[in-house]
Amino acid sequence: MKHIKISILLITTIITGLLSSCSYERSSTTGWEFNSVANGGFEKKAYEEQETGPGLILVEGGQFTMGRTEQDVMYENNNTPRTVTVSSFYLDETEITNHQWCEYLYWTGRTFTDFPMIYKKALPDTLVWREKLAYNEPYVEYYLRHPSYRDYPVVGVNWLQATNFCAWRTDRVNEYILVREGILVLNPNQQNNPFTTDAYFSGQYEEGLNEAGQMPNLDPSAASGDKSRDMGVRSVRMEDGILLPRYRLPTEAEWEFAAYGLIGNTVDGRITERRLYPWNGHYVRNPDDRWQGSMMANFVRGRGDYMGIAGNLNDNADVTAPVISYWPNDYGLYNMAGNVSEWVMDVYRATSSEDVDEFRPFRGNVFKTKVLNTEGSISDKYDVTVYDLDGIKEYLAIFKDEREGDIDRMHGYENRTNKVDELEQLLLTAIDERVTEAFKLRDQKQHLQAAEQIQMIFDEVFEDINSQIQQKPGYEDYELEIIPMLRDGISDFVLNTPGNIKMREVTTEENIKRRNYRVSDNIDELDGDLRSSLYYPGSDMGGPMVEEINGGTKKEDWVMYQSGKDQSLAGARNPTTLVSDKSRVFKGASWRDRAYWMNPGTRRFLDEDLSTSTIGFRCAMDRVGSPTGLNSKRE
Repeated sequence: MKHIKISILLITTIITGLLSSCSYERSSTTGWEFNSVANGGFEKKAYEEQETGPGLILVEGGQFTMGRTEQDVMYENNNTPRTVTVSSFYLDETEITNHQWCEYLYWTGRTFTDFPMIYKKALPDTLVWREKLAYNEPYVEYYLRHPSYRDYPVVGVNWLQATNFCAWRTDRVNEYILVREGILVLNPNQQNNPFTTDAYFSGQYEEGLNEAGQMPNLDPSAASGDKSRDMGVRSVRMEDGILLPRYRLPTEAEWEFAAYGLIGNTVDGRITERRLYPWNGHYVRNPDDRWQGSMMANFVRGRGDYMGIAGNLNDNADVTAPVISYWPNDYGLYNMAGNVSEWVMDVYRATSSEDVDEFRPFRGNVFKTKVLNTEGSISDKYDVTVYDLDGIKEYLAIFKDEREGDIDRMHGYENRTNKVDELEQLLLTAIDERVTEAFKLRDQKQHLQAAEQIQMIFDEVFEDINSQIQQKPGYEDYELEIIPMLRDGISDFVLNTPGNIKMREVTTEENIKRRNYRVSDNIDELDGDLRSSLYYPGSDMGGPMVEEINGGTKKEDWVMYQSGKDQSLAGARNPTTLVSDKSRVFKGASWRDRAYWMNPGTRRFLDEDLSTSTIGFRCAMDRVGSPTGLNSKRE
């Protein structure tokens, strides 16, 4: 037994010596070894390149002439051609489908059980199919959920909803990666406390951690009371390269670049043919002998011609078509012309092509940072739903105006009495009280309490008023008809959901020594808005002011584009222009457009909270590191 013990000790000593003599990679700066507990534990993880996220295709970037290539038949003069450079990025192979959106809805309804308004906010507007003089009710009822339309692009989705989908997709993909790597255990039940990437990075998501699969913590200075250090393990960090960047909407420049697919026309650093559409030539029919005459995309060929002739439906689609239809462009992207127009990130300005940077051009930057507590740590994540109070206040004012107008014009609905009108007024007064209280709390910097006041409208006010109605003689079976209207309307103003890290806009005080930017909101940069008023500079017209530069002032309700950004501004309900800071660009043609709009250089805009039956979207993702990939070869 003694000899056995000696042998084991000897073997252990030999193994330890071999391990200690192994050559670790050393820092070229200091000479210290990486990944060694003995000298502090600074890590350098083995890493090749970015993993390609589900559904994505790498779009190799480069320079191209962005802007108008077709005759400006709309006479908008809003897209002056200009050479710009786009970095490599990832883009969805297809538009987001109805089935993918239904997956999102299912997850949202199953997760936010205490916050049903979050699910309501995520619902597409299926009523966008309705036309006053057309029979489109089948699409209203069936298009989103019937399996026949499963692989068709989702529509009725506004820009805000598309952006929220991208955020949801980021978190679900990164959660899957952590489960796949054994760092998290599968945890499908996350009621009202879902996994988010930011919360995980900040150490505020610990549900479902697999202790056996955590990353080894090589920091020898274990802090007392820190459970992750005491266990000798740590959470995944960005430096590990395991989690993916965020899914997002593409910028206008990225979408336009990807749509052209000019990589197929590049020879020795030269673009041999600049395209009018995502394919070569000036025709919209396929010239190939096998497919000759077939339409290259889903669009309107002429007045009233949406699908061709019976027996020869040349695009085989009356409205939208399945997302994998027709021929992909040279990047392998489907339907970059026709089918549905697509949301992009940019805020619309007619002069953006003249103003934006020539490298990765984009208008819409509002720089934000994480909210910190007094100790300098990241503040606790949201555990309530946060609302746009200004938006709710404005909505309620318009709602009451419209409701009173209907009553005056119609002299009351059938079977409707003054008593019912009084009950409606009782409800609206109770809601006003909650909203007013929320504003007071917000002004006192008690944002979570303000959010709870709005939540009480759903949880208490609606139920309380309904209960009072039921107790009145003659109203036992009566339900106030405006409650579901208000429930849906207020849910549109959800700003943030439980599980998300708190963010705020950066301040000028934080950027005192910064030269590249000073303010957080740069949407109006170089667009002329600050000087758009006759009364700027040097106005003495009185009233609240929002700008003061070089002694000149600008009155709130004369600012050209601000009407769409802050509902509290004096001119918010009387905008001075159709373009505002809420106007978002959408690109490409839809099933209801002529061929002109299939040119990727065309651009249109719509308010970010509006939707149509012709606009969908696809997601993008940043490419980090090599623009071509480490395995690519250049001859």
